[in-house]
Amino acid sequence: MFERILLPTDGTNSMETVIEAAADIAGRRDAEVHILYVVDDRAFLTLQDEMKTEVLSELKGEGEAATDRAATRLREAGIDVETTIRQGDPADQILAHEKKLGADLITMGTRRGDYTKNLMGSVSQKVVARASAPVLTVNLASDE
Repeated sequence: MFERILLPTDGTNSMETVIEAAADIAGRRDAEVHILYVVDDRAFLTLQDEMKTEVLSELKGEGEAATDRAATRLREAGIDVETTIRQGDPADQILAHEKKLGADLITMGTRRGDYTKNLMGSVSQKVVARASAPVLTVNLASDE
């Protein structure tokens, strides 16, 4: 049933629990995991082009480090892994990547802390509401 698992990551240390969940499911199902990091560029749209390029380049570097860490962990567990970095609105990019891959499952973290920090709605809420595939959300530590 689950052959292609999409694993969006934000690169935080608390993602380890999400990676473990994806590794467990993929290992049991002989599934491949597609790790996705989205550079959220919405906050930088008003920057001057030169500064915007510099900031986005730095964020892409952080994304490469995040996907590399997750990929290493999964490969050590014997799981086939692909990594992708995209740019834009995180929820929109996750959903677009889900469709492109034909993902059977999305495994992602969610933070269930102070609701006032998420008044606009969290990425995981948007993905759960709009995804075609089932979404497994893993509660992340609230201290990050």
